[in-house]
Amino acid sequence: MTREPQDAARTVVLDEIPDYYHELSEYLEVLSNSQRLKILKMLERKPRDVRMIASEISTSYENTKKHLDKLMGMGLIRKEVGRGQQTSKGVHPVWKYSLVPGAMEAVVRNLGIFSNMRIKMTDTDLKRRLDEVRHAIEGDITGNHPMLILLGGPDDGKCFCIPETGVRIGRVDPSVAESKEIEGDVILSREYTSVSRVSKPHAVMRKEGTKWLIEDRGSTGGTYLNSNPLQKRVPVEVCDGDLIELAKGTAGARLLLILPGRK
Repeated sequence: MTREPQDAARTVVLDEIPDYYHELSEYLEVLSNSQRLKILKMLERKPRDVRMIASEISTSYENTKKHLDKLMGMGLIRKEVGRGQQTSKGVHPVWKYSLVPGAMEAVVRNLGIFSNMRIKMTDTDLKRRLDEVRHAIEGDITGNHPMLILLGGPDDGKCFCIPETGVRIGRVDPSVAESKEIEGDVILSREYTSVSRVSKPHAVMRKEGTKWLIEDRGSTGGTYLNSNPLQKRVPVEVCDGDLIELAKGTAGARLLLILPGRK
């Protein structure tokens, strides 16, 4: 089934919300700088001090420190006391910077949420920057593969790659041996009690031609696409940035869909 047009009530005219407009602009200003993206990729591998980072990105100590301060202000990196290089006077402590666990996934999630809100921008430069930053970062995190990101609950931020062969989505089933679980299944932990067990999946996703489809498989709690309930066993097309809910309430699960290169 082809999806119906989105409800116009979900569209946000960004220019009419000055604080939100300013916040998004600042967020993109930090992430649209190629040097800062290089720093994030570098710190994924191991912690480094300012001089090491400055050397690797070929810029001055002062400029590197400014980049690091902006990334720290966004909560993407942290600094801790570490050991410096050996000198004639011994080893001196230095500040070493590292990536906050889950930081890059959180960036992808936030950028996806901006897309999900169907933001209407009259500022074409801001829209261009949003698209550019998403493309640059999502490629590194997802490898340009389709992905679901779990929002909220005990496994908040967990990412699941989606194979083109299709995937079952559901809660872990203790009665089923791991060997019987299909590779690539999106299996949620037992705390998401309103989600059906994966052995009789809550929902399935698959690709048909160039389209991705989701189908509720007769779940008790229901499946919702951007807050709209799906009919049971009726496949519906999904798009990049869509929000999928498996049941409502705190025991349900909310998943953000990332389809790189698809709008």
